[in-house]
Amino acid sequence: MGEITIIQAILVFVVAFIMGIDQFSFLESLYQPIVTCPIIGAILGNFELGVVVGGAYQLIQIGSMPIGGAQPPNAILGGIMATVFAVSLGMDATAEGVGAAMGLAIPFAVFGQYAVTLTFTIMSGMMAKADKCAENADAKGIRNINFMEMAILGTLFGLLAVAGLYGGSALGETLKNLSYQFSWVMAGLDAAGGAMRFVGFAILMKVMMSNEMWGFLLAGFAMALLCSANATTAGATLLLCAFVGAAIAIYDFSINTKIKANAGAGAGNMGGDSDGI
Repeated sequence: MGEITIIQAILVFVVAFIMGIDQFSFLESLYQPIVTCPIIGAILGNFELGVVVGGAYQLIQIGSMPIGGAQPPNAILGGIMATVFAVSLGMDATAEGVGAAMGLAIPFAVFGQYAVTLTFTIMSGMMAKADKCAENADAKGIRNINFMEMAILGTLFGLLAVAGLYGGSALGETLKNLSYQFSWVMAGLDAAGGAMRFVGFAILMKVMMSNEMWGFLLAGFAMALLCSANATTAGATLLLCAFVGAAIAIYDFSINTKIKANAGAGAGNMGGDSDGI
């Protein structure tokens, strides 16, 4: 990646600003790495690499969710900086080539976590005013409080993203030079970044997995191995597995719906107690 231009910095600020608001207000899932990283990649001149980084970083965040006031490392800044590092380090657009970039992006994801916590702390003092506005049916006052929260959070994310853009770009060049002398450092970062994808998916499985789902997991794993081993289907392994999974889900939904409908219809024809039927 060459010198960062002012246009690129402004575009990164705007993207981070919008994604920061979307995470808690728009709720359109635009902030997810699978969406954010390709956009940042396109801004930095490497859309394909942004798509690969977004897919890999999404696996890290797939099981990450806020519980109450506790915030996980932020997916927005983490995804942005993973893309910045991947482009700065000249990574290939392969899943194996972005591990080091994801490992380096984790501290920036923690900065995003702090930004969210700081915003929530600031806005907690406004809740008494929001309650008063609600009592007085003051919709305009509640709207302004929400706009204030959006502006604070969006600005913090934008500033952190731009600072990370310039700092990450410079750090990426330094790491690239160090990689020629200390290849084991980059190999370690790559291994750590690769492992985090599996950790993220394991967290999701721990939350969602139930005993009756293990059969589908093992069947999907076997299907993925068979498809990837065949040259004619290897390139579409994930798509084929997704189609089979969707077919099973649709079938299960339709069967359960029919069972419930039949049970309801049968209950209506059982008659009453007075006629003895």
